[in-house]
Amino acid sequence: MKKTILAVLAATAGLSGLAGNAHAAADGAQLFATHCAMCHQSTGSGVPGQFPPLKGRINQIAATPEGKTYVIHVMLNGLAGSLKVGGMSYMGYMPSMAAMSDDDLAALLSYVSALSGDASAPAFTADEIKNARATPFQPGQILEERNTLNAAHPLP
Repeated sequence: MKKTILAVLAATAGLSGLAGNAHAAADGAQLFATHCAMCHQSTGSGVPGQFPPLKGRINQIAATPEGKTYVIHVMLNGLAGSLKVGGMSYMGYMPSMAAMSDDDLAALLSYVSALSGDASAPAFTADEIKNARATPFQPGQILEERNTLNAAHPLP
């Protein structure tokens, strides 16, 4: 009898672990809807001249280690200033999302990266967020990082 109860508990724990993973995957979409969609739109398409598109871009930027670090830095530190995306100029301010947990930021960034529909879109981990969080920057420094990255290989 004890073995049966233990087996049922173990199976239940395994199923709740799977449900937890599905919940974590859904969290990125919910976090995006709560924190990002108001500016970047629910599809990640942005608003021309006001808020740059994220869909189909974040996965490309994060395809290199430097690009991935830059994307994390934007989320943790914000971004201020003028930038060009897809031939369109944007002048604005992206607030820091550093108040969010490392797990939430990883889920959010992984979701945004996957908006492209590309199965090989880079995923983000909480450890990557934690490591980047150790060195804070000013939003203007993030713009400099973007310009350096763009000079090395043009950003989409």
